[in-house]
Amino acid sequence: MAKAERAPMAQVEGKYFYGVGRRKSASAQVRVYADGSDLIMVNGKTLEDYFPRAVDQRAVRSPLVAAGAANYTVTCMVQGGGITGQSGAIMQGIARCLVNADEDLRVTLRRGGYLTRDPREKERKKPGLKRARKAPQYTKR
Repeated sequence: MAKAERAPMAQVEGKYFYGVGRRKSASAQVRVYADGSDLIMVNGKTLEDYFPRAVDQRAVRSPLVAAGAANYTVTCMVQGGGITGQSGAIMQGIARCLVNADEDLRVTLRRGGYLTRDPREKERKKPGLKRARKAPQYTKR
């Protein structure tokens, strides 16, 4: 979708906490509002509309569950990567927002692995090979 066609972010008034999350080639800019409506918006859509798979929905909600923070509104803009990479990026962004909101949550979120950037990236194709590691079949004669 082009930038001009993208749906506008949910307009939420008040103080918010900001965080950026990344995974693979996905990048998410997350805002967490402490207003108590328990709503998660991703690129102008609800969480269930944007991520139809329950696994991705659980991944996005997991930092909020681990922190015991039920009354937050989350809005985020995510781009790049695939569905799983985007949900992982949002998860990290939410965790960083929660740490900005309450520094005491850092230990809990660090233990859960929500603040650690997943370093795995796609490996590049090497010259002379078919893919990153797949070599042509060896023939002896």
